[in-house]
Amino acid sequence: MTIQAHLESLEKKHGALEEELRTALTSPSSTDRHIYELKRRKLRIKDEMHRIKEMTRH
Repeated sequence: MTIQAHLESLEKKHGALEEELRTALTSPSSTDRHIYELKRRKLRIKDEMHRIKEMTRH
């Protein structure tokens, strides 16, 4: 997998998590723990995308 393909894959995962988080935030059955996990996973993906972008700039 190329770096660009990996970035695109991460961006898709990030977008899917964003959508899942939006749904969870509006659902009364969502627990705080579930919302926390979604946010944590989303942040990890965002951090990984940032690291990859920084590596390719240098």
